Amino acid sequence: MATLRGVVDPELGADIVELGMVNGVVVNDDGWVEVTVALTISGCPLRVQIRDDVQSKVSGLPGVVGVKVHFGEMNQEQRSQVMQRARKSAANRAPATEVPLTARVLAVASGKGGVGKSSVTVNLASALAARGFSVGVLDADIWGFSVPRMLGIKVRLGAGDGGLIRPHELPVGTGKLKVVSMGLVVDDEDKAIMWRGLMLAKALEEFLTKVAWGDLDYLLLDMPPGTGDVQMALGRILPRAEVLVVTTPALAAQKVAVRVADMARRSYLKVLGVIENMSTFTCGHGEVYALFGSGGGQALATDLGIPLIAQVPLEPEVSAANDAGTPLSVAAPGSAAGAAFAAAADRIADELLPPVDMAGCTARMLASVEAALGPVK
Repeated sequence: MATLRGVVDPELGADIVELGMVNGVVVNDDGWVEVTVALTISGCPLRVQIRDDVQSKVSGLPGVVGVKVHFGEMNQEQRSQVMQRARKSAANRAPATEVPLTARVLAVASGKGGVGKSSVTVNLASALAARGFSVGVLDADIWGFSVPRMLGIKVRLGAGDGGLIRPHELPVGTGKLKVVSMGLVVDDEDKAIMWRGLMLAKALEEFLTKVAWGDLDYLLLDMPPGTGDVQMALGRILPRAEVLVVTTPALAAQKVAVRVADMARRSYLKVLGVIENMSTFTCGHGEVYALFGSGGGQALATDLGIPLIAQVPLEPEVSAANDAGTPLSVAAPGSAAGAAFAAAADRIADELLPPVDMAGCTARMLASVEAALGPVK
């Protein structure tokens, strides 16, 4: 069994013992060894390679005359367990990034499009910056980027020292935003980016490993909707990220959003809380309307056992600020939506995900090392 740990499933990135693929080993008196391996599917294209690797490893042991490999197929429960082990293994081998270890990482996610996830990301980041924090904003929705337009940024990204990408910096209050998006890389934002999943995941990795983020208190990622390749890549590259789920009040949206939380937890990412966007609309006469239903945000938070961080009302000021490229915390800080985002930022910074306290001895040592040698990876 110890020798079989040298047989790695190249697709899942872990050895077959760790993944639970070895169903049994029989050592016969005549020196023949029989190994039973359970494949995720019977027609697995790696079947021959795994067989050859098993035979090669085991036949090198003293006293082994020959090796027979028997294959079986996993049931659904076993496949699920294998994927869980693979995700955990990938998280334990996370690559080095340029995101400082002192930065709090918050992935803003949704089960489907149209719930205002990008708007929440931009306005929550702006509200945190208005408190004096240095906040990174990574537009991880590679082919559906919208962050540059919402923040009024048109200048393309350039390279800094060491060949790393230099993020665009935008002052907000006493803090600042550091923004990176595919929209600041392409020459024409109206052209479609037609990339498959692996390229999308690679783009996310490049933005995390090849960008000179510098000092950050928070890094917010505007995730694409759903539970695809980019979401899985995040769990592998930044396993310390926490997930903020955005939903609308409609119960149908809540049922979709719960899948995002389930995927996050399967990837060993903590789900921090829920923000209900477009909760209610108040007309000029003071009448309040639940245009998109009610109760979805609270129902989702209750089901997941996490807090409902904020209920952001539907207001023209939000859309106007996004279209004008001005953060709501600057354009209309006194609006009801602006107050909701400010309150959400306060709760995150003061209670749920406070910035790292650099006053401790270990933190001071880390800061000294990073000042002398660069970011610790």
